[in-house]
Amino acid sequence: MTDAFFSPSLATFFRGLAAHNDTAWFEEHREDWERDVRDPMDALLQEADRRYGPGRVLRQHRDLRFTPDKRPYREDTGLTAGGVYLSAGVDGLQVGGGLYEPSRDQLLAARTVIDERPQAAAALQRILDDLTDAGYELAGPPLKTAPRGWSADHPRIELLRMQHYAALVHLPLTSSLDDVVAAWDGVQPLVRWTVKWARAADPEASDDPAPPVPGAGSIDTRA
Repeated sequence: MTDAFFSPSLATFFRGLAAHNDTAWFEEHREDWERDVRDPMDALLQEADRRYGPGRVLRQHRDLRFTPDKRPYREDTGLTAGGVYLSAGVDGLQVGGGLYEPSRDQLLAARTVIDERPQAAAALQRILDDLTDAGYELAGPPLKTAPRGWSADHPRIELLRMQHYAALVHLPLTSSLDDVVAAWDGVQPLVRWTVKWARAADPEASDDPAPPVPGAGSIDTRA
């Protein structure tokens, strides 16, 4: 399939939402949201589920409990499934995946491997280099100093400073499914590295969606 999932109408909707982020405006334009945002995201989630594992579309409603920003709605849309991620908004698509915001145990596991297994660390470095050469951005920022327990002059200090193991590439809003899938396929070596070495959930063995990657909020069922 080469047709785009999203139309320019999605960007039009989110421009309006950004200017009028309140319940009255959203309800007035609910049919636009359903047609231009919800339905294509549901269709794309089915593709992601089939290819990479189960996932979810992010809620359009924001969780306002712990933030001073009381805007009720996200001003983009996103999904996560089986280690991959996509968001769509006014500025186009962000597509990628990996392990974002690893748990303390996952981060310790990854750093221990980087420290104690040079071949695994070298494999991670090759994956990251290939991704950046292909135009992906790595999730960040890294730590400014060495993580506790490791020396600042460690030969693999740049890898040890990483706080996320995820990457994204920016694509036009009207990119085809083939382009989106190519971007998702591009991060699969990083997804596999996190499964093997950072104790990330295996998309092929778990019913739980992978943690979100850059741009994603909390993952819960859409209202």
